Amino acid sequence: MSVPQYRKAAALALVAGLSLTACSTKSDDAGDDASGKVTITVDCQPVGAQKELLQNWNADVAEFQRQNPDIVVKSVSVGEQCNNPPDFTARLAGGTVTDVFYGYMTDLQQVLDSGQAMDITEHATAETVPTWDSVDPALKEVFTDDGKLYAVPVKNYSMGLVYNKVLFQQAGLDVNNPPKTWGEVREAAKKISALGGGIAGYAEYSAGNTGGWHFTALLYSQGGQVLTEDGTKAAFNSPQGRQVLQNLKDMRYGDDSMGDRQLLQWGDLLTNAGAGKVGMFVGAPDATQAIVSQFQGKFEDWAMAPLPGQDGTALGTLGGGEGYFFKKDLTPEQVRAGLKWIAYQKLTPGKGQFDYARAKPQNYPVGLPQPLLFTNGSDAQKQELDLRKANANVDTANFAIFEANPVPIKGEPRNAQAIYAVLDAAMSGVLTNRNADIDALLKTAEDKVNQLLAAQG
Repeated sequence: MSVPQYRKAAALALVAGLSLTACSTKSDDAGDDASGKVTITVDCQPVGAQKELLQNWNADVAEFQRQNPDIVVKSVSVGEQCNNPPDFTARLAGGTVTDVFYGYMTDLQQVLDSGQAMDITEHATAETVPTWDSVDPALKEVFTDDGKLYAVPVKNYSMGLVYNKVLFQQAGLDVNNPPKTWGEVREAAKKISALGGGIAGYAEYSAGNTGGWHFTALLYSQGGQVLTEDGTKAAFNSPQGRQVLQNLKDMRYGDDSMGDRQLLQWGDLLTNAGAGKVGMFVGAPDATQAIVSQFQGKFEDWAMAPLPGQDGTALGTLGGGEGYFFKKDLTPEQVRAGLKWIAYQKLTPGKGQFDYARAKPQNYPVGLPQPLLFTNGSDAQKQELDLRKANANVDTANFAIFEANPVPIKGEPRNAQAIYAVLDAAMSGVLTNRNADIDALLKTAEDKVNQLLAAQG
């Protein structure tokens, strides 16, 4: 997830928190119009409340159409799809996705199972996407099945410990020496929550698939696995999985350092963070961007460190990201038009999400080590990095510890969103019930995931 992450995780850079509006993808809304132009519908347009983001998007559409007078882009806001997995699944099942539709890297299997995806292999070239040869091959592989490409990556991330420097200072903690272990996180969380005023020393997700997403990140930090190596059985009912839940239960009820409000989803936690009520949480670098651009926070208040380990350096961290799929039965002209739009909006240094010169005066953070879409040393990577440095408006020192101490990145498991939904119950169980039986929660989740995998074949 982007989101949330990532999902959350993940919402698109500068584009998230959408409100529900009708989405039409009927044949009279797309394809070739009477003037001979190719029309495509694209989702995840910002809503009116996000005035600058919407203005930026509309300006990009206008400029793209000026440069490509034979293409019409119809933007659609699609409710919570960009940060809510169940809504995305509902749109897939209902066949109401747009021609070019956003999804997480974990969504490939369910998109294929829905029959909604189109093979775009022959169309994704340097002709339609000028920076295509610079895009990291590993990210392309995530959206590839049986040698066929179904989506274009537009964002990726890895997770670490995001922390509020102001609260650290107020609690007498060293902002330049953030916690390196979960024991140190626990001690820091107690000091921060002792400040009072409804502040949570450490906050965590436990609903809307975000709980399972973060359980996976925490499990990786312990050296655990979500699934067996062959992907056929659950592997999280393990000492590492129990340790993840025990840490959270100890902080929640042993220390009372996680706040009273639980069952948090992506926007809930970041709303609290933007209000200065969260000391630490697990997230990707763009979490700070969301705190600023959507939740009225200040980016100078936040810094990031590597994901903590149990007794030392973390053994792994979760990485993932997002991309755009193409709806089945599009014409070749529509596919190429969609690829050209994605190239302009998401994969061109200096344009769209990489228009740092525009983002800087709008007070959106520039300088974050994300999204890292291009192969290190490639032309596009060098251009993006130069632009990022030239327009940086965040103190890059806030991410120096994170960047200088990389943790091995592990990808998300097969059938991730369905598994995350199951693991939400384990996370919510230890965060809402002081008498929760960790072994029972993990066994129940294990049984459900094994049933899910068996049904998947």
